[in-house]
Amino acid sequence: MKVRFWGTRGSIPVALTAPQIRAKLIAAFTRAIGQRLDNAERITQFVDHELGFDIAGTFGGHSSCVQIEAAPPHSAEHLICDMGSGARPLGQEMISRFGVAGGQTYHVFMSHLHWDHIMGFPFFTPAYIPGNRIVIHGCHAELEHAFRRQQAAPSFPVEFTQLAANIEFDTLRAGETRDIAGFRVTPKKQLHGGDSYGYRFERDGKVVIYTTDSEHKLDNAEERDGFADFFRDADMVIFDAMYSLADAISVKADWGHSSNIVGVELCQLAGARRFCMFHHEPASDDSAIASLLVETRRFEEITREGAPLEVLTAYDGLEVVL
Repeated sequence: MKVRFWGTRGSIPVALTAPQIRAKLIAAFTRAIGQRLDNAERITQFVDHELGFDIAGTFGGHSSCVQIEAAPPHSAEHLICDMGSGARPLGQEMISRFGVAGGQTYHVFMSHLHWDHIMGFPFFTPAYIPGNRIVIHGCHAELEHAFRRQQAAPSFPVEFTQLAANIEFDTLRAGETRDIAGFRVTPKKQLHGGDSYGYRFERDGKVVIYTTDSEHKLDNAEERDGFADFFRDADMVIFDAMYSLADAISVKADWGHSSNIVGVELCQLAGARRFCMFHHEPASDDSAIASLLVETRRFEEITREGAPLEVLTAYDGLEVVL
């Protein structure tokens, strides 16, 4: 099983600014002083091993979109979590891979219907190709209405009815497991404005949890234990770690998001193997996100009682093979 991240920001897409790119260049050239970078191989080694990811790369700026692929051979059915702006490059990749002949089925699992999680759908090219099938799964009664409304005039120039793919809407119920495209899929209700739903995906002995836009109050034992059971023995937990713990329990309490610390604690309780921070704060630059990763790995290390929990930070383009 492979997890591919196409969009990892929360609330709104963001882009690197000219001053931010300039700062990265200055930092890179400063670190290069005294280095013998006189050929492409040495330059590549320097970039890959001497510069941190926050300088040599970027965590990206697209809003939430994650693809879960089954082990080869790949079928014509695809799993996607949320349709943030990352759905646009995902759609381009699907066209590059499968062409425009149609015949592909895309199962989309929606955490909730806030705009940052549906805004990429009008730019998802497979939706415009006859012969494709798109099944949008979710637990909200307004599922179809939300997708149709964002393409209604005057908000968008292409009406929903002009999409050429066969588009279906499938209402799921929290706590009920369904077999979909070879996966066992279980939704769970989460604390967020208007409600959100996490998903547990199981296939071939592997488990992926997708849980974003969810606020966790660990002083509620029933809620804590319920999510620990939901995460139980997961190979990867993709987790909304938008805030610091201090913000999550003070000025941003009840805003519907969680923290890196709470995520580690829940994953440790659940015996999960990987914890992947996701839905990054749009105001956080690459340096801030990289620092949070270092802090979180240290916190996991000093609180560890059993097997190590691998700590990752999602970025646009990250692929993780389970």
